[in-house]
Amino acid sequence: MADAASVRPPAAIAVVGLGNMGRPMAASLARAGYAVTGYDVAPSARERFAQGGGRAAADMAGAVARAAAVITLLPDGKAVRAAVAAMQPHLAPGTIVIDMSSSAPLGTRALGAELKAAGFAFIDAPVSGGVKRATDATLAIMVGGEADVIARVEPVLAAMGKDIFRTGPLGSGHAMKALNNFVSAAGLTAACEALAVGEKFGLDPNVMTDVLNASSGRNNTTENKLKQFIISKTFNAGFSMALMAKDVRTADELGAAIGIATPLAEACAVLWGEAAARLGASADHTEYARILER
Repeated sequence: MADAASVRPPAAIAVVGLGNMGRPMAASLARAGYAVTGYDVAPSARERFAQGGGRAAADMAGAVARAAAVITLLPDGKAVRAAVAAMQPHLAPGTIVIDMSSSAPLGTRALGAELKAAGFAFIDAPVSGGVKRATDATLAIMVGGEADVIARVEPVLAAMGKDIFRTGPLGSGHAMKALNNFVSAAGLTAACEALAVGEKFGLDPNVMTDVLNASSGRNNTTENKLKQFIISKTFNAGFSMALMAKDVRTADELGAAIGIATPLAEACAVLWGEAAARLGASADHTEYARILER
C-alpha cells in the first residue's frame, strides 16, 4: 500500500504498456532498484519484456495489485482511460497513477478528477527524447499535477530521466508534450521540404545538412534525424508516424478549445494526418520524407 512517503527503491512499480518506450523505461526503473512488473494487452509485448529479463504479469490485476505507483505508457488518452478502468478495482488505497503517455490535456484533467474522488493520486508526466534516451535514462520529463504528489514520485521519475520539468497543474505536462511535438513536426516538415527542393536543384543533401546545422535553420531534425534516418533512408528513429500525427492534432485541438488560432498547427495536423493515412500506422515518423519523394 502506498503512503505519504516518497516512492523509493525497492518499492513495487507497475508499468502498463511495454512498447518501444515502455520496455527501456521499465528496465531503467529495475536498474535503479525498483521491483518492476510489466503488463501489456499484447501477449507478444509481454513475451519480449520477459525475454529481456523483465517480470511480466499475465493480467492487469497481477501487475498493479501491490504497486506503490503505476505508470501508463499507452498510445493515447482513450487507451489510458480504458487501462485505468481495468486496474482501478485492484489498486491499493493511495496508489499513485503516473500517465507518461501522450494524452489529451483536457481528458487528463477529467480523468484525474475521477481518480482523486476515488482516493487515488494522478499526475501526467509525458517524455521526450525517443528510444535512445529512454534506454540510457536521460529523457526529458514534463510533469503536471499536485506538488506533493510529484515530490513523492520524483525518485521514480529521476530513474528514467535527466531533465524533470514541473509544468504546472494536472494536464500541463500533456499540453507541453503536444506543443513540443507540434514544434518538432513543423521543424521536420520544413527540413524535409528544404531537402527535397535543394536536392532537385542539385544540392548535396549532406552538405545542406551541414549548412543548416551551422546556420539559423538548425533544429532537432537537422541535428538528429536528417543524416541519421532520412538521408540514410533507415527510417528507424523509433517514434511512429501515427503518434506524431496524433500529437500535432492534440496541439491544434488544444488551441481551438481555449480560443487561440493556430493556423500552422492546423496545417501540420492535416499534412501529418494525410502522411499517416498513406504510409500506415506503423511507419516511423521520419518516413514523412517519403511523401515528398513520391
